[in-house]
Amino acid sequence: MPDEKPGQPIDLAFTRPGGRDGTIAEPTFSGAMSFMRRRYSKEVSGADVAVVGVPFDIATTGRPGSRYGPRAVRQGSAMIAWDAVWGWDFDPFERLDVIDYGDLAIDYGSPVEVVGCIERQFAAIHTQGAATLMLGGDHFCTYPVIRSLAGQLGRPLSLIHFDAHSDTWPAKEGQVDHGTMFWRAAQEGVIDPARSIQLGIRTNNKDTLGFTVLGADAVDSMSAAEIGARVAEVVGDSPAYLTFDIDFLDPAFAPGTGTPVAGGISTIKAFSVLRALAGLDIRSADVVEVAPAYDSSDVTALAAATVGLHCLALMADRNRAGG
Repeated sequence: MPDEKPGQPIDLAFTRPGGRDGTIAEPTFSGAMSFMRRRYSKEVSGADVAVVGVPFDIATTGRPGSRYGPRAVRQGSAMIAWDAVWGWDFDPFERLDVIDYGDLAIDYGSPVEVVGCIERQFAAIHTQGAATLMLGGDHFCTYPVIRSLAGQLGRPLSLIHFDAHSDTWPAKEGQVDHGTMFWRAAQEGVIDPARSIQLGIRTNNKDTLGFTVLGADAVDSMSAAEIGARVAEVVGDSPAYLTFDIDFLDPAFAPGTGTPVAGGISTIKAFSVLRALAGLDIRSADVVEVAPAYDSSDVTALAAATVGLHCLALMADRNRAGG
């Protein structure tokens, strides 16, 4: 365990001085629950990454409750915030200034306006040069985030999509549904299907829209290195967005989600695959669909927090020169 500094205060979410100050141990059972004990701040200027909660789940078609996901993932992260991320040879918090921006304000009485509401708030972050790690919320929340990022970059994104579901079923006009948003994104030119890949799919949708699909059986049989090489082959040097629906994992490892599907991937395989993506141009990421009401002993929240930490390591790897 890293040595605690003499007189180091708790509640690092408020007392941390900020900057690229590395990992500092704080008791796992107390203190303010920011993501990985990073400081809470609405001041994005100077930050490399803002962790942003989006407590929205009206687009859910199965069991609701992922509006409580950001809170649960932050609490889960307290269990791992004392140590640098395992499996990497560096501490991402020594390369990145990461803040916890808190949660977005969303008007639940106006669901048809949610896309613009979320997109505007993320645009205010992205246009200041910060990447984002979004904590959902249901998977529809990804759609306004990638609209914001693609708009800021002025080009389509490659999508690296971990999920049990394709989420590319056709959408009706104005539909708010967590199974349709990547169809909409592809139709609008927000993402480039030819340079995007979906991993872990184990539900039926014959129309791939041009996405490369590695189903759950392929992900299970291939090594992490083989999967990483295939992702790199598809994505190339394109700016990419990584989205991780927690139901990519088998329900044995992540029961706390609204639409669990048996036959998924283990956490150790998932983390190995994430590490195998090092070197890609991942601009932002998210972890979505954590519904803590269905969780068991916080195992889903812990898995999601660890996925988020690996996503930060991937962004730190991209910034390995220190800027």
